[in-house]
Amino acid sequence: MMHRRNFLQSVGAGFGMYGLAGVLQAANPLAVKAPHFPAKAKRIIYLFLNGGPSQVDTFDPKPMLTKYHGKPMPTANLKTERKTGNLMRSPFEFRRCGKSGIEVSEIFPKLGNVIDEFCVIRSMHTDRPNHEPSLLMLNSGDKLPGRPSMGSWMTYGLGSENQNLPGYVVLCPGLPVLGHQNWAANFLPAVHQGTYVPLGEKDPKKLISHIRNSSLTPEKQRLELDLLEKLNRHQMVKEGADPQLEATIQAAEIAFRMQTEAPEAFDITKEPETVRARYGDGDFGRGCLIARRLIERGVRMVQVYHGNFQPWDNHDDIELHRPLADQSDGAIAALIQDLRASGLLDETIVLVGGEFGRTPAVEVGGLVKVQNGRDHNNHGFSYLVAGGGFKGGTVYGATDDFGFAAVEKKVHIHDLHATVLNQMGLDHTKLTYRHSGRDYRLTDVAGNVVREIVT
Repeated sequence: MMHRRNFLQSVGAGFGMYGLAGVLQAANPLAVKAPHFPAKAKRIIYLFLNGGPSQVDTFDPKPMLTKYHGKPMPTANLKTERKTGNLMRSPFEFRRCGKSGIEVSEIFPKLGNVIDEFCVIRSMHTDRPNHEPSLLMLNSGDKLPGRPSMGSWMTYGLGSENQNLPGYVVLCPGLPVLGHQNWAANFLPAVHQGTYVPLGEKDPKKLISHIRNSSLTPEKQRLELDLLEKLNRHQMVKEGADPQLEATIQAAEIAFRMQTEAPEAFDITKEPETVRARYGDGDFGRGCLIARRLIERGVRMVQVYHGNFQPWDNHDDIELHRPLADQSDGAIAALIQDLRASGLLDETIVLVGGEFGRTPAVEVGGLVKVQNGRDHNNHGFSYLVAGGGFKGGTVYGATDDFGFAAVEKKVHIHDLHATVLNQMGLDHTKLTYRHSGRDYRLTDVAGNVVREIVT
């Protein structure tokens, strides 16, 4: 049944309404949009070491830990999620790397060789010491679910340079804590949600399965899709705007266009064997190589999770950081080297880090079998940022003498988000979306651009 108002729209103002339908059909939410001001970067690769890597065992050496090893912390112990004991030195040696002489743990020898490309932020901090709220804060700027992810904000604000591929892609062999919520668009139009691709498959045909229609030619698919879209548009003219239906239309369009380019983009066998060897044959290495191929083709943001669930969550034995670093070290270095060689690093931001750090003290709770691990630590941890106008070969901020808490030039997650958006040409206070009676943004009502680490 058609309501009187809809009837008048269709008959009395029918030509105008059908004109509007034509405008709606022409609109593309992923079309490239102008930034607020000239940008230093155009795209982002986010290498997420899920689980919380230990800053004092990777990028923030603390000689005082060796001096006070096995002793209580001489200053007040900060609140942690679980019970911790005495201080524990790092089992790994640090060495000065590159022309900058930045100290990097021995477990990252190849990354150390490219450390001059990175700004090492040693004063990160966040709000909670447990995974779920910290993952949400890192990915969407809030401790609670329901906010859009950073990649969703990026495509909402800037669109995507390649309409044959998703603007925001997430690569993970399984699922991290909270799964798809980490890359959700939530109240933004659904077309901005991250496209999840599981990395467990090596065969590119299985990696993005069902991308091609085996029963219809592209020409017949196009006719079918056009008819379906006309019916959907007619429905919206009759009943009014429908965000979910609009998202369905756009998703179908992207899926159709992906047939032409996605199979080749995800097929790393197109790369020389020597290149693939540098990245490694593990999930993370293949993910880094795919990420490079995607941003080369204009994808706005790619997030690569290291492993399923939370592999860096080493409560039991911090020695497990060594094999984890071995899985990621060569891939990160190869990615940076290739981006630098092609000139893409200048306009690509590469983020490396986890949801928080770990305590400098040993964990002594009853939940672990080996008493050689560290608990979660949200008070101070490290992040690496390269490219896109970030100042390489520099160290910013500091934790205390034991690596427990950020004390100098502290950088909150909101500040990191504000700075990344700034380099992408976006004012974080102006990138907003009206929802439930208020304007929302990635940085909520906080965040400051850290001017000292960017050009």
